[in-house]
Amino acid sequence: MGQSWVETEIAGCDLGDERLNRRLGAMLGALGERPGKSLPTAFQDWSNTKAAYRFFSNGNVSEDKILKGHFAASALRIRATGGPVLILQDTTEFNFKRAAPEKIGFTHVSTGHKLKDGRRRKHVICGFQMHASLAITPDGLPLGLTAAKFWSRAAFKGTAALKRKINPTRVPIEQKESMRWLDNLRLSTELAGVPERCVHVGDRESDIYELYCLAEDLGTGFLVRSCVDRLAEDGDTTIAKVMAQVQASGTHEVRFRDAQGKDHCAVLTVRHATMTVRPPIGKQRKYRHQELQIIHAEELDPPQDRAPVHWKLITNLPVATHMEAVHKLEWYALRWKIETFFRTLKTGCRIEELRLVTAERLANCIALCCVVAWRVSWLAMLSREAPGADPAAVFTQDERQLLDQATPERKRQAQRDLEFYVRAVARLGGYLDRASDAPPGTTVIWRGFSRLADLVEGARLATPPADTCG
Repeated sequence: MGQSWVETEIAGCDLGDERLNRRLGAMLGALGERPGKSLPTAFQDWSNTKAAYRFFSNGNVSEDKILKGHFAASALRIRATGGPVLILQDTTEFNFKRAAPEKIGFTHVSTGHKLKDGRRRKHVICGFQMHASLAITPDGLPLGLTAAKFWSRAAFKGTAALKRKINPTRVPIEQKESMRWLDNLRLSTELAGVPERCVHVGDRESDIYELYCLAEDLGTGFLVRSCVDRLAEDGDTTIAKVMAQVQASGTHEVRFRDAQGKDHCAVLTVRHATMTVRPPIGKQRKYRHQELQIIHAEELDPPQDRAPVHWKLITNLPVATHMEAVHKLEWYALRWKIETFFRTLKTGCRIEELRLVTAERLANCIALCCVVAWRVSWLAMLSREAPGADPAAVFTQDERQLLDQATPERKRQAQRDLEFYVRAVARLGGYLDRASDAPPGTTVIWRGFSRLADLVEGARLATPPADTCG
């Protein structure tokens, strides 16, 4: 019999004590069965809940050790696939309300209502941040996290205030929080073991010249959205000025949803060019220039009720034709997958409702929830990419029998494949499963898993104990 998903994701973990290793597996299984439930609900009784609290506060436990097994499993999934692997990087914040916020740290300064003198009240938000790298296939199937960094600040100083005292470009990258982008790139590339297949994708915050140089040193690819008009060619011009002279190679259509869930279609005019990109003036002695590809995609005739789509991408991947430029635009469009992962983590697992009182305990709990959130996202996409897969690799025999019974009569004629059972779980979570409905997403799947766990427990309690009498 093969390993369960829990055994696979913790196989590479070693917390230095076999009891802690067993507790890790039991807790991951419990959270996976009831994602989004409170810790007491997930762990079912006071004994297991108390053991979980002790686990999170144990000095031998850390988020790195908890995620080590999942990282190893992600590496195996990467090597089992063919072709390029997109490694998406981004940062998210977790905000909390605490009587003693100094035990957790701070994320940013929030501006509140106006005071009588016209100034606005400002207060520091309690919480901490996570920077994660998520590996996916070009088809959008999430293979798992490859790196994660948690941190908080004892005190928060706004970027604008710092800029009045020092030029940020003069500060070494090693002394900035931006170093997390380089750390994750290095760790993810080493973990994957196939740098030539990796493409590291990031938003405008990842537009860091040192990242370009590190990618070259590691022999790996990057695709980032630019936010800086860098010096180009001989240094007497900039990227924007060069691109203004480049003729469009064609158009490309993208479809997306806005924050309100409304569908949009945008037609982009595409321009691309290869040019010499130079480092900032203060760093030209330390870093050499790079030969990079620039892609600009700007929406034609944007509507007035939303901002136009305008992507400025930089990459070290080949872009010699219009189709290659479109290919890179399609890859960048997949960056929203990590936003979906963060939403599943924060909303589905209800991270910001946790009552743990220190940053260390919260980070340990969130590390466990990261694996749960990945599995929900993986199932949602796997059922679309490989609907005919064997459901026994995901669901137990008892779970499949209960899902069969919960399936409406009109739906029971379908083939009992992975898609059938994922849709059955989604229906438990509120998915209507009408002919016109899109495939189920992560929200209804995580809700459905919680209900499925209750059905399994109810069936167990309803089954009379076996007669042990001779």
